[in-house]
Amino acid sequence: MEDLRPVVVWDHLRIPVRDGIHLAADLYFPPGCVEPQRGRTRFPTLLLRTPYDRQAPERTELGRFLARAGYVVAIEDCRGRFASEGDFGFLQGHEAEDGFDTVEWLAAQPWSDGQVATFGTSYSASLQSALATLNPPHLKAMWVHEGLASGLEESVRQGGAFELRWVAWALYAAASNPRLDPAARDLLAGQDIRQWLRPGWCPRPGESPLHLDPACETWLWELYSQGHGPLWERRGLNIARYWGEHADVPTVYSGGWYDSYSRATIKNFSGLSARKTHPQYLLMGPWIHGWREVGMSFAGNVEFGQQAAIDFRKELRDWFDTVLKGAKPTAPRPPVRFFLMGGGKGTRSSEGRLDHGGRWVSSQRWPVPQAKPLRWFLTPQGGLDPKPNPAQGVVRWRFDPRHPVPTVGGNISSLVYIAPVPPNLVQVPLFWRLCPVVPTGGQDQRSAEGLFGSEPPYGPLADRPDVVSFASQPLTRPVVLCGPVRVTLWVSSSAPDTDFTAKLIDWYPPSRDWPQGYALNLSDGILRLRYRDGFDEPHPYTPHSLVQIAIELFPVANLFLPGHRIRLDISSSNWPRFDVNPNTGDPLGGHRTMVEAVNQIAFAPDHVNALEVIGWWENG
Repeated sequence: MEDLRPVVVWDHLRIPVRDGIHLAADLYFPPGCVEPQRGRTRFPTLLLRTPYDRQAPERTELGRFLARAGYVVAIEDCRGRFASEGDFGFLQGHEAEDGFDTVEWLAAQPWSDGQVATFGTSYSASLQSALATLNPPHLKAMWVHEGLASGLEESVRQGGAFELRWVAWALYAAASNPRLDPAARDLLAGQDIRQWLRPGWCPRPGESPLHLDPACETWLWELYSQGHGPLWERRGLNIARYWGEHADVPTVYSGGWYDSYSRATIKNFSGLSARKTHPQYLLMGPWIHGWREVGMSFAGNVEFGQQAAIDFRKELRDWFDTVLKGAKPTAPRPPVRFFLMGGGKGTRSSEGRLDHGGRWVSSQRWPVPQAKPLRWFLTPQGGLDPKPNPAQGVVRWRFDPRHPVPTVGGNISSLVYIAPVPPNLVQVPLFWRLCPVVPTGGQDQRSAEGLFGSEPPYGPLADRPDVVSFASQPLTRPVVLCGPVRVTLWVSSSAPDTDFTAKLIDWYPPSRDWPQGYALNLSDGILRLRYRDGFDEPHPYTPHSLVQIAIELFPVANLFLPGHRIRLDISSSNWPRFDVNPNTGDPLGGHRTMVEAVNQIAFAPDHVNALEVIGWWENG
């Protein structure tokens, strides 16, 4: 039973780290803890490091909850944020070392039993993975919720393109920087990122109010303009590079199918499971980004049923009770537990959402043992066929970077604007004023008035001349796609550089509630042509030459019902989820003009274009 007595709080601690600066932290002690400095009772410690203010209500509430479960909970502002000393750098600088030193400092305190575990979501998840690459001796367990594996490959950049959410994140970071003059913070907090975002543009140094925070402006520009190189080898930005040095401790990796870190979550789980002796666990639900969101039964405009929601606080507590206190779990924890989306009625819920349904599945590994490689072959007539098609031809479209395809849902986080303070309120915390620029999660792939980046004529994205769709025949039996997704294409372009995008869709047939059907996005990806041969360095492209490319989409777990169609949409932009390629071939960030490109897919017996997935046919 939860202990409801008051939690003992030590706030404004200063934890020293190796280069002499001090990090601000608050400690939450279990109820009834008397004179903890004397060490009469020792407790395991849970550490949360954050750039979002250690004293924000959602973190203090979580600290108190876990303290009542018998833990000392340490919540720390990371370097350069809020009350901590030093200069902030985006997952760079001293983050791994700061985390290591904090773990060891906590373990050495008289109230510590020597066991320290970490937890955290998003940036906090990446912070704990960074410190784990240094293998602190007293680190005993982790719960990593929605953190990165390689910023270059799937979290900051993807396929060579830049995720524009980091422009919005930089604005928030600057507007919440306590080291800035209050007038500068107010000016930044009054900026509307939607007025900044325009195709083909990222704020260059000195060209936006971000110059008020030069350090923030610098790291944003580095992330945007450096598509390869040493920047991406740092521990904070490339956990995967240091898997071999990573701590060998029991860890849960959790995330959502519509989260911006879904591929990274599975990548870390798979990579470390193969290298470590202690158990690694994977938990994937049908959620969007955030730890509170795991308690929701929907993602975007799609309803999965109450079975999709879990109590994340309870899951955390039970996990740490097992690995730190030796408590017997109420049920065995499978190595892999994921939510298989799909199978719902397809009707419109009372909230207006698509009833997509789903169920939880347990497995000993990922992908699941019954899953086998499946391929659907694209045809020049717009088909998606499970058998190779020898037809020859070309499918082409004109890509105008000034009018990109708008983003409608997907794996997005932090792409937010700062809403103004309502006139009847004096003050609202900045974090509570963040609102999404575009809809997230599952959405019908249609443009509409009011959708950011959308232009008339509105309607299905597939009706745009710069989107080409390939769809299967209506399915006659259920099919499950459950694993990584890859699209291989033979392409050419009139431009010296351009982008190719891919989006996997569960295409519902027309119904009473959805007279035009429902094109439910499941996963997407992008490839910048100069990075078609890898991300170590760009490879120049000769216009009009035919080359083979592979677009890595985010993983999926979806049941397609009979009557549905598997659809793949190909284009050259998905904005503002990704920055728009100007098609000029200039160095990243160095363009001043944009040009149209004629892009095409070539079909021939020796030029196979295919959707490659892992899955299985049900009932046969």
